[in-house]
Amino acid sequence: MAPLVRRTWSRRGHTPVLRQRGRSRRKVSVIAALTISPRRHRVRGYFGFLPDANYDGEAILAFVRGLCRTVHGPIEIVWDRLRAHHQGAVGAWLTRRRPRVRAHLLPAYAPELNPVELIWGYAKTNPMANFAPTELQELLRHTQRAALGIAENQPLLRSFIQHGSLPLRLR
Repeated sequence: MAPLVRRTWSRRGHTPVLRQRGRSRRKVSVIAALTISPRRHRVRGYFGFLPDANYDGEAILAFVRGLCRTVHGPIEIVWDRLRAHHQGAVGAWLTRRRPRVRAHLLPAYAPELNPVELIWGYAKTNPMANFAPTELQELLRHTQRAALGIAENQPLLRSFIQHGSLPLRLR
C-alpha cells in the first residue's frame, strides 16, 4: 500500500508530508479490458478487482466470462504472454469458445504495444499518485474510483489505443 510519490505543490515554507503505513503487504490486484465497438464509435474500459489476491487462471477466466456476458458479438482478445492468459483453464476455455472469442498474443517483451499497460501507467502517476491508504478497503475504493474515471473517458481511452502501434484503427 506504499504510494507512488510524485512532485506536488504546497505553500512556501510548508513541506508536504505523506504519511503511510509501514511494512504493509496488502494490495489490490486489477485486471482490465479495452473494447472497441465494431464501427469504432465507442471505446470502453472494463475492470476487475481482487483485494489481497493475485489474478490466476481461474480469476482471469471469471473476468473473461463476465466480459463475454457484457459484450455481445465476436470478441478478439489481445494479451501479453502471461502463461495464465493462454494455458490452463483459460486456454481450455478458449478452445471450446471459438469462433466467438479469439485470442491473440502480443510479441514477447512488448509492453509498448499493450494499451492496458498505458492505463496502468496513467493510473499510477495521475489519479493514484501520492495516495497513501491506511486500510485495504480505502485502497480498493480509491482504485475503483480511479478505474471508473478512466473507463468513462473516451478521449483518454482512444489515446491509449492510438499510442500503441497495434493495427487497431479508430475513426
